[in-house]
Amino acid sequence: MTLPFGRRAGLLVAIAMSAFVFNVTESLPIGLLQPMAADLGTSLTAIGLLVSAYGVAVAVLSLPLAHWIRAWPRRWVLTGVLGALAVASATSVAAVSYPVLFGSRLVIAAAQALFWAVMTTTAAGLFPPSSRGRVMGVLSTFATLAIVLGVPAGTWLGQQTGWRVPFALAGAVALVVAGLIAALLPTSRPEDSHAAYGTTPDRRRFAIALATTTLTVTGLFTGYTYVTEYLHNAAGIAPDSVGVMLFVYGLAGLGGVTLAGQLLDGRPRGVLLTAVGLQAVAMTALYAYPWQIVVVVCALALLGASGPPVFMATQARMLQFSPGRTEIGFAANSGAFNVGIASGALLGGALLPGAGVRIAFLAGAVVTAAALALLLAEPARRGRPHPAPGRTRHGLPA
Repeated sequence: MTLPFGRRAGLLVAIAMSAFVFNVTESLPIGLLQPMAADLGTSLTAIGLLVSAYGVAVAVLSLPLAHWIRAWPRRWVLTGVLGALAVASATSVAAVSYPVLFGSRLVIAAAQALFWAVMTTTAAGLFPPSSRGRVMGVLSTFATLAIVLGVPAGTWLGQQTGWRVPFALAGAVALVVAGLIAALLPTSRPEDSHAAYGTTPDRRRFAIALATTTLTVTGLFTGYTYVTEYLHNAAGIAPDSVGVMLFVYGLAGLGGVTLAGQLLDGRPRGVLLTAVGLQAVAMTALYAYPWQIVVVVCALALLGASGPPVFMATQARMLQFSPGRTEIGFAANSGAFNVGIASGALLGGALLPGAGVRIAFLAGAVVTAAALALLLAEPARRGRPHPAPGRTRHGLPA
């Protein structure tokens, strides 16, 4: 059954808002470390663990949970994960002990693992295959806005009113969005969507896409995890200017995903190669010219503009090359992303004591260059995409 365009557009915005609220909830403790630690009587390290353990949980749970719900209607899955986010956020707000808060965070992490597995498949299935890049552009824009605006706004609100208020607000937004999706998204079999299977299944290219995600994210976070330290000590940026520099990074990320969304449908390989190459260039420049403020600003902006499009382009490859159901591919890519975050932070942290923060950016550039070499060694695919067995050729979810 074809849905009216207004209903499809409303669903796309609702799903994109879901990405926004999940990303905000994941990162909120970063800006509220001190008030949360003081209120719960625990250490800053313990509050930081709320973020790192969250990422590990998403990485570990993505594939098994995606396999478990592969036959469930996406209406149930999306409303269920948003409902879980709302309930667990309420539990976080009411928590008077660290273990209760930690447990509620793990529930949200499990919900997010499921959400990332079905988000793109559901949204892409609402529109013609020729619009997939633009659909992913909308989703990525909202996800990036969560980091650029949502987390800073939540941090400010938590500092003014107490750390529990932004968590309560996130839960309330999740509840509203769950209602919208329940009202607008039909109950249908997920396998009936044209986005349920890869258009040109290819195990080798699928594996290369996962490796690209792992390597590029590892490279990015080898340096970016310690970007504040770099800006302070290597580049000599005044402490009160660091926030402006990070805003430049985030704003460039918005521009990057907007441009990539417009180009991804026609030039998916070119977008991926360009984004990976620019990330390597940006990290190399940050290593080589920390004393040149203009170079630092431009390189940081280039890093912000190239990082998010890499993940967008590898997500597009899941829709194209997944050898089975695409939600399994998206779950695998989400897991690879979170493995890359953890690996990059560990690699950069291991290098800092002996060689200083600059070397973390050089190491990140080398790892990113390895991803670029892997992509360049892959021959361009010839021939037109064809529908994978077991999926419909046309239409929207019934």
